[in-house]
Amino acid sequence: MQEKKLTSISGYLFLLLGLGCFGLAVFLFAYSPILGGFMSLLGAFILKGIMIIYPNEGLAATFFGDYVGTIKQTGLQWVNPLYSKQKISLRARNLNGQTLKVNDKMGNPIEIAAVVVWQVSDTARALFDVDNYVNFVQIQSEAAVRFLASSHAYDNIEDEHEAVTLRDNTGQINKFLEQELDERLSQAGVRVMEARISHLAYAPEIAGAMLQRQQATAVVAARKQIVEGAVGMVEMALMRLAEKGVVELDEERKAAMVSNLLVVLCGEKSVSPVVNAGTLYQ
Repeated sequence: MQEKKLTSISGYLFLLLGLGCFGLAVFLFAYSPILGGFMSLLGAFILKGIMIIYPNEGLAATFFGDYVGTIKQTGLQWVNPLYSKQKISLRARNLNGQTLKVNDKMGNPIEIAAVVVWQVSDTARALFDVDNYVNFVQIQSEAAVRFLASSHAYDNIEDEHEAVTLRDNTGQINKFLEQELDERLSQAGVRVMEARISHLAYAPEIAGAMLQRQQATAVVAARKQIVEGAVGMVEMALMRLAEKGVVELDEERKAAMVSNLLVVLCGEKSVSPVVNAGTLYQ
């Protein structure tokens, strides 16, 4: 089912017409009660069709169970009084999802929540294709967040080849969430304006262990960078000594020099130098 546009008539003319019928009925009652009663019924019938439609609001009309169309013209409108009418808001709405505990792609329990901004784009689908479109949006949003979390890893510490992670690729994850919600909510005539992750963390039972793992990974990465820099400095020192011809070192003395320089450059604490007062070999 798709939305159909239903054209309405300005209600001001029919408001005057209905009031005129009541005024005429009062005059006719003195001469013919039957005619006066008929004019009163006609006035009531006309006034029953007058509806007030506010901005960003739709009015879906049905006639004996058949969907006729939706009126989106604002102001005082007149609709066939025989139609059954149901108003529906077209304004943007916020859905602040609750925090869910889900296992990510690597099987780690995480906590995740999302905020979804949505609005009704097709009133016919929203009213007649699903039982309760507001409840439908809530349930499908939760299902989409669970699916997204289980399809991606929290981070790439365990799998270095993981291209997109929940923590490091927020922009892409939000786009994936919007696409997933659009597919799920399109059958309810709902358009997703924005969707983003509002809360993301490891579950409390593993948060401490994961923090230690992250700290250890950071320490290893820092040490690796320090060692790479130290090796480069030692290589440069040996090359400069050889180019300048400052001193001739055999392989054993080179190894000792390399060892000392690595200790000095890679050590966490400052070292205390020992001055050799003799020769290089004593």
